[in-house]
Amino acid sequence: MKAARGLAFTPVPLAAAARGAVALALPILAGVWTGAVIPAVIAGIGALWGVSQDGSDPYRMRVRRLACMGLAAALGLLAGELALRSTRAGAVTVCLVVAALLAGSVSLRGRVASVSGMHLLLGVTIGSGIPVPGPWWQPPLALLAGVGLVVVLSATPWLWRRYHIERAAVRAVYRAASEALSAAGRPGAEAARRRLTAALDHAHQVMGRHLDRQVGRRVRPQSRLSTLLDAFHLAVRLGEVTSALVWEGRPLPRSVTEVPLMMAARLLPGTGVAPAAAGRGTAAAHPVAPHTGADSPGLGALTALYARIGRAPDGEPAPRLPDQPWQGRAAHLRYAVLLAACVLVAQLCAELLHGPRGYWLPMTVAFVYKPDFGPVLRRALHRCAGTVVGVAAIGAVVLLTTDTYALIGVVAAFGALMAVGVRHHYGLATTALTAIVFVMVDLLGDHRALYAARILDTALAAVIVLAAHFAFWPSSAAGRAAAQTETALAAAHRYRDLAPEAAPAQRHALRRTAYHRLAEARRAAAHAHGEPSRPGRTLPDWEAAITAGERLCDAVSARNLAVAGAPSMRPVPGCGGSDAVGE
Repeated sequence: MKAARGLAFTPVPLAAAARGAVALALPILAGVWTGAVIPAVIAGIGALWGVSQDGSDPYRMRVRRLACMGLAAALGLLAGELALRSTRAGAVTVCLVVAALLAGSVSLRGRVASVSGMHLLLGVTIGSGIPVPGPWWQPPLALLAGVGLVVVLSATPWLWRRYHIERAAVRAVYRAASEALSAAGRPGAEAARRRLTAALDHAHQVMGRHLDRQVGRRVRPQSRLSTLLDAFHLAVRLGEVTSALVWEGRPLPRSVTEVPLMMAARLLPGTGVAPAAAGRGTAAAHPVAPHTGADSPGLGALTALYARIGRAPDGEPAPRLPDQPWQGRAAHLRYAVLLAACVLVAQLCAELLHGPRGYWLPMTVAFVYKPDFGPVLRRALHRCAGTVVGVAAIGAVVLLTTDTYALIGVVAAFGALMAVGVRHHYGLATTALTAIVFVMVDLLGDHRALYAARILDTALAAVIVLAAHFAFWPSSAAGRAAAQTETALAAAHRYRDLAPEAAPAQRHALRRTAYHRLAEARRAAAHAHGEPSRPGRTLPDWEAAITAGERLCDAVSARNLAVAGAPSMRPVPGCGGSDAVGE
C-alpha cells in the first residue's frame, strides 16, 4: 500500500472502487450460494490483498506485480498451513521467523520485491493462524483464484484502452509544463517545475517498456505507439525548455503558457486538451514567434520545438530511469533481522495472550514495519487509528444486522473504500481492511467478540515495531536521505560538466537522470523529517542542497539552449567551472 500522505483533493477512482467492491463480494457470494464458504473466504482474502496492490499504472506492470504478490502469498499460505498441521511445538514460530527473514531480505530491492516479501509473510501468518479443513493444496489455490479475479478485473480494459494510461501520463507532462510556464516569474515557479519533473518521471516510468521496444526497432511507423513515443520524446525536450524559461524568471504571456497544451492537442488528438489559443487562427500557427529574441533563448527554443511537430523524429531513445538502492547490503540485512525479531516477539506475545489463533499481532507487524513505504511512526499511528475506526464501524454494523447477505454488501462497500484508501490514505485503507477481515473471520467460524482485543493487539504490534526500529535503526531514514542527496548532487554536477560536449540524446539523458535523482532525494529528505529524531540531534538541511542542485540544473538547461540558439551569447551565470552548489 502507499504510504499515507494526507487526503488529497483528487478525483475519486470510481473504476478502482467498483473493482474493489466486486472482487471482494463476488467470491463470498459464490461461496454462500454453493456452500463452499471456507474456500470462498480464502479467495476473498486473496482478492483483499489484490485490491491493496491494484493500481493505475500500465496493465503489464500491475499484472506483473499482482502475479508476483499472489504467488508469494500462496507460497506463504502453504508454508504456514503445513507448519500448523505438523502439530510440532515451535513449528509455527520457526516458520514465521524464517518467512520474516526472507521477506526482509528482499523487501528493500524495489516495489515488486517489497510487495512480494510482505505478502509472503502475510501468507505464512494467515496460514499458520487460521486452521482450514480440507486438502492442503486447496487454500493456496483458492487464494490464487481471488488474486486472479483482481487481475482479470484490473487488466480487462486493456482490450479497448490499450495505450490509455500511457497517453494520460504523457499528456500530464504537457499540462504540467503549461502550469510551470504560467508560474514563471512568480513565487510558486520552483514548485511548479518540480511538479513537471514528477510528471516526467511518471511518464518515463510508464513508457519504459515501450522505450525498450523502440531501441529494438520493433515499433511500426505511424502506429499509435509510434505517435505516443514521438509525443514523449518531445515532452522530454519540452522539460528542458520549460526549466530554462522558469530559470529566466520572467512572467510569460498566455500565448506562451498555452503552447504545451497546443502541442499536446496536435500530438495526441482526442485527449480533451483545448487551449484557448487553439482557435485564434494565425496566432495559433506561430504562438510564441512575436516574443522571441536574443535575450530569451528559452522562448526561441520553445518556438523551434513547436515547429518540430510533424517532422520525422530524431531517433533518440531515452534510457530507463536509474533505480536508487536502499543503502546496500548492510541495510537489507539489518532490516531482515529486525523484522524477524519483531515477528518473533509478536508471535510469543500472541501465544501468551490468545493461544493458537493470535495471528493478528504478527500480521500487524508485517503491515506496519515497511520503512520503504514511508515513515514508520506515521504508518504505525495510521494503522492504530484505522483499526479503531474499522472496529467501531463493523461493530455498529453488527448491532444493526447479522444477515449474511447484508454483511456481504458491507464487504462490498468497504472493498470500494479500501480501493480508494490505498491511493489516498493508509489509515482509510486500514479502516476498510479491518472491517472486511472481521466479516471474513466470522464466516470462517470464529465468532468470538474480539473487538477490544484487536485494538490492543494492533497497539502492541505498533509498540514492538517502533521500539525495535528506533532502538536499533534510528538513522535509517536519515542515512538514506544523506546518501540520495549526495547521489543527486553528483548527478547534477555530471549534467553540468558533460552537457556542453554531449550529443542531444546524451544531454537529455543526463538532465533527466539529474532531475530524477533530485526528486528522489527530496522525497527521502521528507521521509527522514517525518521520523522522530533523538533529542539534541538536528538533521542536515538536505532541502537547501537539493534546491541548489535543481537551480543548477535549471541554469545548465538555459545555458544549453543559449549555446544551441546563439553561440555568441555570454555564458549563463552559475554554470561556469565553479561549483554552484555549496557543499
